[in-house]
Amino acid sequence: MDSAAPYLSNRTDQAAAGQVLGLVTGLVNAANWLYDHWYLLALVIAVCWGVSERVVRRLAAKASAERMALELVASRHFDPGLEHIFRRGVQLARASTSMPWWVPRRAKAVQIRLRADGSAPLRYRIEGPAGGERLLSITPFGPDVTVKRARPIVDEPRKHTVRAEFILRGKPTAPLREVPLAPDPLQPLIDAVADLRAELGDLAEIRLDIQRAPKWALRARRLQLMGAARRSERREAQRAARWLRQDASGIEDSLGWQLQQLLTDKPTAGAGRRLVMPPVPRRVEPAEALGKLAEDDHLVRVQLLVMCASNTEGRAEARLAQLQAALDVFGGRSRWAMRGWRLGPWRLGADHWPTRNGFERRWKMGHCQPPRANWVRLDELTGLLKPPTAHCRLPVLAGDLPTFAFGDPELLLQGIYRGPDGRQRLVATYAEETLFEVGVGRAGGGKTERALAQAIGWAHAGGGLMVVDPHRDSWPRAMPFLAHDTLMQRIALVDLNGLGANPRVSSWNPLGMHHGQAPHEVVEAVADAYASALAWDDATAPRALTILTAALSVLVAVNEVACQAGRPDAQATIFHVRALLTDEGFRKAALAAVAGRLDEESHAWWKAVFPTLPPDAFAVVLNPIARLAANPVTRAFLGQPAGVYNIRAAMDSRMIVWVCPGGNGPTDRLLTALLARDLLRAARSRRDTPEDKRVPFRPYLDELITLTGAAPETIAAMFEDLRKYKVHIHGMTQLLPRLPSAVRLSLMQNASTLATTAGSKSAIAPITAEWGDDPSPDRVASLDRFEHYVSMSVHGRRVGPIQLRGPHLDDVFTTQARPQQVPALEQAAQANAQALPLNQLTGRAGEQLGRVIAFLADHTSDGSPVPLSKEKENEWN
Repeated sequence: MDSAAPYLSNRTDQAAAGQVLGLVTGLVNAANWLYDHWYLLALVIAVCWGVSERVVRRLAAKASAERMALELVASRHFDPGLEHIFRRGVQLARASTSMPWWVPRRAKAVQIRLRADGSAPLRYRIEGPAGGERLLSITPFGPDVTVKRARPIVDEPRKHTVRAEFILRGKPTAPLREVPLAPDPLQPLIDAVADLRAELGDLAEIRLDIQRAPKWALRARRLQLMGAARRSERREAQRAARWLRQDASGIEDSLGWQLQQLLTDKPTAGAGRRLVMPPVPRRVEPAEALGKLAEDDHLVRVQLLVMCASNTEGRAEARLAQLQAALDVFGGRSRWAMRGWRLGPWRLGADHWPTRNGFERRWKMGHCQPPRANWVRLDELTGLLKPPTAHCRLPVLAGDLPTFAFGDPELLLQGIYRGPDGRQRLVATYAEETLFEVGVGRAGGGKTERALAQAIGWAHAGGGLMVVDPHRDSWPRAMPFLAHDTLMQRIALVDLNGLGANPRVSSWNPLGMHHGQAPHEVVEAVADAYASALAWDDATAPRALTILTAALSVLVAVNEVACQAGRPDAQATIFHVRALLTDEGFRKAALAAVAGRLDEESHAWWKAVFPTLPPDAFAVVLNPIARLAANPVTRAFLGQPAGVYNIRAAMDSRMIVWVCPGGNGPTDRLLTALLARDLLRAARSRRDTPEDKRVPFRPYLDELITLTGAAPETIAAMFEDLRKYKVHIHGMTQLLPRLPSAVRLSLMQNASTLATTAGSKSAIAPITAEWGDDPSPDRVASLDRFEHYVSMSVHGRRVGPIQLRGPHLDDVFTTQARPQQVPALEQAAQANAQALPLNQLTGRAGEQLGRVIAFLADHTSDGSPVPLSKEKENEWN
């Protein structure tokens, strides 16, 4: 048994060895067979890869079909901090994984879309998994950013399209440049698309995909970088050793070293060359070698795709070059570079085979398959993780501010805008949104010229307007551009300057009832105008207001009786207040004629209170009327029984009314106050018309300082109330602080458009303060002539302030000028206002009292006339 044991052991060893040899032989044979039939192995691998890729694509496409989109719109005051932006980046990274477990990695991403197509300077959208909508809808940016669900974007095919994918070049572990938040990091991108023209089909879009990478991919990348760093260190050590040996050899072979050996007494140790110790490779520190990849926190992979298109050849390529230059702003030791190869004048990239199909699939499906070098930390992307901020200068596109079209009743001319590409266009606001306008600036700066251009454009579009110009300079300036046959029948001139040898004047009876006004509105308008011009109120002049109101009530009632009797030529005028207060006979006749029209309280006042008033109580009421009567122009204008001037009718019939008061003295201020209050009354009287039937009307008030000096409360009420009645005031003034506080506050509160030309900083400061001093008063004060800064309302939001050049009539409306038809226009304007020679109207005004007396005599209670004394009649005439 003992002798058989080694034998059995040897047999077992031989069997095991035979098995190992057979296994090795089988493996060698299999390897030889695979080597001989390598194409079968490649085919199997290719089939497996194709099947897996097809399955992955199907799953990714299914996941992409359930993506959602959000659009972020920032306000003008959006100014986030770095922490707010970083938190947003963390949200985006977290939302990229809000998908089911079966979704492939390429579909687990959140996409930031920066798009410029002419509808906005740069639309900011976020697209991602539907499960991340709740997370992405609540941003750390607060109320300054509005988040809304975005609709899918469908682009029409363009004739020319270019594509590009950007990868990180340079040192792979180095971060991108830290770009400050002011100015906005998006500014270079916005500048690159600022000259985009939607009418040419221009389109530019940047898509940044953010993806949380798997741990194994990060570890593999770190191993690769550490291996590369160690190899680099070894190469450096070997290079240093080589140079050290060369230096040592050079020293020993030198003549100086040989002489030293001959002259020294002590022989050098060793017969051969000295021993050179090679440098040891330095230990590679992971933090130094890995850089930004050393830590796992807030590290993501990104994919940056760009597409530009246009219907005009060359514009898409130029746009891509501009965007590439804009991305250079983020470059440092690491930078964004276009992926591909350049062969002379040709570039092989995303636009060419074999990468184009993959680009199109990723672009269409939103898949993220970034290059292995595209690792970034969230703080490197702060410039792209938020919409444009308050520090971003946005261009004004046609979608933001429409282009003015001559004759379009929906547009109101504002000025000439010069775009970033140097092109100029006439810009406008929508008429229905332009409720009130304010223009400020020094004399001769162009504010009146701009208002005239706007008014003329509105007139040619069929709109009604009124220009109140105390200096009359605007009328001759505008006449050549209004001298069209289609406009002449709508233009009326009320000129109270009395120019020429035999001037012609229109007529107006503020107390007239022949236009169907409400009696109490007429009384209130005249009394309020009187009080406004003379600074009366219930505290300082209660008795004067009572006397005037009572007298106006009687005269208006007399005029109502006259009109109902078919005798509008027998109406009383404002000059007959004197007769009513000082002549008993006239007063009795007037009270008798209107006995059934005055209320009991008014009758009681005339019977009980009026007889107790001293004669000097009437002087404060009669003196201003006497001054009006002393001026032949105002006496002729206000002294006619059935005046032609009817601003309510002008509003409703789209008339173009030019009113030129004679000056700015006390008498002129009273007349201006009467006109302003009548305008307010007429606008408010539109209550009797349904809102959709009210025709828009635009009064232009030049020299607001002069006008508000006569009627401050009236002008303030216009800016507060008239929007409801579609009467939109446009005011111009040199100095905003000189306006009464009530007017200034109402004007600034309700102005849809604010405009200023150059001027002193103190005069401009109230306007720039409304804009947050951006631009500053210093910048506005240095504007050239006809240059304006203007803020406007378009589609319910403010546009600007932007710099516009005021439209000059000779340039903008050159084709509309008809200087040869100016005389015909002036005749038509006076004919429409029924202007008559001054001496003729003055004579009629002097005879009007007699006609009123005759009418009253026929309408007293007993039918007997109540004549005036000859002295009184002559005195009043």
